[in-house]
Amino acid sequence: MEKRQYHKEMDSILSGLPKTPLPKLLLHSCCGPCSTAVLEQLMEHFEIVLFYYNPNIAPREEFEKRLAAQQQLLETMAAPNPITMLVPPYDDAPFWDAVRDVADTPEMGARCERCIAQRMQEAVRAAVQSGCEWFTTTLSVSPHKNAVFINTCGEQLEQESGVRYLPSDFKKRGGYPRSVALSEEYGLYRQDYCGCPMSLREAEERRRQREIRQNVQSSAQ
Repeated sequence: MEKRQYHKEMDSILSGLPKTPLPKLLLHSCCGPCSTAVLEQLMEHFEIVLFYYNPNIAPREEFEKRLAAQQQLLETMAAPNPITMLVPPYDDAPFWDAVRDVADTPEMGARCERCIAQRMQEAVRAAVQSGCEWFTTTLSVSPHKNAVFINTCGEQLEQESGVRYLPSDFKKRGGYPRSVALSEEYGLYRQDYCGCPMSLREAEERRRQREIRQNVQSSAQ
């Protein structure tokens, strides 16, 4: 079976969208840096409702830092069409309800899948409430996220909700490096872990291992 090219499917859809009136898209955003390159691709084609919904992020102070970066981006990025922002109050309970029995699984495993599915379910609910014809998520811009799983979730939610899902794999065509470059251009805070306490521990362990290697290399010189 031929592997689907989600980014090409998206291109085909975008090329057929009407210019007036603009269709309305709910874009779930995991953070400001990831949304940079995604907005760059989409904001010409849609009136966008940006949905900053991430109950996985811990601690609360980190959630607020990432939210501030998202707001900073929207205040500074020149958008040709309206972008509004929805931010539900911080509440990590839905995340824990979704992942509690798989909390110890590694990144890109069952824990991540449950977390992604829960956020996308909330995104499609918000899309319905906001009167959006389309929805999608920035999550596939990350090289650590499974685009097949994300798109499968989106297509299932389209069937359940009637809101059209925009297929995407935003990491393609250099999307992730572009998001890094745009984050630097806009001076955005960029985190070094996905968001949840488990990913924070994993990031801290990676830092510890780097320090050990650096110390070994320094001692050998």
